[in-house]
Amino acid sequence: MTTRVFLGPTLSVAEAEKILPGAEFFPPVAVGDVLRAVRNGCETLLLVDGYFQGVPSVWHKEIMYALSRDVTVVGCSSMGALRAAELCRYGMEGYGRIFVAYRDGFYEDDDEVAVVHGDAESGYRGISEPMVNIRYGLGLARRGGVISANLEEQLVRKAKAAFYADRHWARVLADAANTAGGEGGVDRLRRFLRETDTNLKRADAIETLWRIANGDLEPCDTAEDFTFEETYSFLALQESESGC
Repeated sequence: MTTRVFLGPTLSVAEAEKILPGAEFFPPVAVGDVLRAVRNGCETLLLVDGYFQGVPSVWHKEIMYALSRDVTVVGCSSMGALRAAELCRYGMEGYGRIFVAYRDGFYEDDDEVAVVHGDAESGYRGISEPMVNIRYGLGLARRGGVISANLEEQLVRKAKAAFYADRHWARVLADAANTAGGEGGVDRLRRFLRETDTNLKRADAIETLWRIANGDLEPCDTAEDFTFEETYSFLALQESESGC
């Protein structure tokens, strides 16, 4: 079975290969990538990371095309979780806590998973912190008695109000120092964050890779049947990718 994984800042290819050896690893998914994967005979696609700014994002239409051709399409963590939540009713599979939060309406905004990252030479190194990780980390700190529920709420609200590229743990700590109720606990929070794995996106990706490796996928038995319609835009995309 040919499996293609679209991966970027969420998890390194070296780590992913240890879990799913033999898979094909590609950069973050963009428009046309799913269509090319189907044409190349891939039977399972895992969408983890994806482009959204500066490079056109993967189309829902090409994912639905893959589903109509009986290709298993799985999403988690980042762009994959977004698309899976949007298309699970048509058979795209989603896994991990981030997917569930989008599917159930707890997350609604794309910026929850958005990050700034480096290029391929840097290994797509993350430069900012995704909002989902900040929420997760602060939730862990509150449950561990490191911060109060009130301070957690204030810090989440401030992080959410920031532009996604400006989100960093250093900024969260600075906000904590300047927030009523946070002055005395900044050192404890800093130490907690240094000692605790707060990378929810990475955890979801690892879980999903293990599911694929162990054959533990659970196709939705309530997915709607649909007839794939070749729109003008999709035909134009096919034409543009005809040489690939």
